[in-house]
Amino acid sequence: MPTSETRRVGERGQVTLPKELREAFGLEGGDEVRIREEEGKIVIDKAVTRERLAEGYRQRAERDHALAEELAGVSQEANSSLGDAPETDSE
Repeated sequence: MPTSETRRVGERGQVTLPKELREAFGLEGGDEVRIREEEGKIVIDKAVTRERLAEGYRQRAERDHALAEELAGVSQEANSSLGDAPETDSE
């Protein structure tokens, strides 16, 4: 992927993103992008849609659930190997 490419701004302020960049960032026609100024530069990035955000939360919940199940299994394994923890006198 080229590090730099010159494009002309059209009369209505439009710029076509290079195909290589669209493909690399998963951008398709109709997708929303966020455009902002950052340290004197114009930055364009893929907007976070409700669908993408919801998918991210769903994936995280699935990972958390799988981890909780794994830890429960390990905890049961440790209890059966080690037995109950001895009681301590807290006085």
